[in-house]
Amino acid sequence: MFGDSKAFSGFSVDDLGKAKEFYGTTLGLRVTEDEGMGLLSLHLAGDTTVLVYPKEDHRPADFTILNFPVDDVDRAVDELAARGVRTERYEGFEADEKGIMRGDGPTIAWFKDPAGNVLSVLDQGF
Repeated sequence: MFGDSKAFSGFSVDDLGKAKEFYGTTLGLRVTEDEGMGLLSLHLAGDTTVLVYPKEDHRPADFTILNFPVDDVDRAVDELAARGVRTERYEGFEADEKGIMRGDGPTIAWFKDPAGNVLSVLDQGF
């Protein structure tokens, strides 16, 4: 039924300006803004677009909303740290001093956007 449909994903934030700065400047994504609609579009590799919308009663997702596969998780975590982003640690997941979980599934590190939504960098070879 939807085999030829170009689906897209979206998530909410509590401050569109902070989200634009974080995703565009901190993470280095191409971000466009539809000022008439009050929405952001994150343009990812290929032809993937993720919609970001403001929500007054925003509640951060307590699950990973975006995963960024990378060649080198250590290098990505170091670059995030240099940009002021800290990794998150979760009970039940053993992480090293950088906040990277290794050996039990893909090598992965979680972090949050300014709205508290959970993101990750993970080994693209998973």
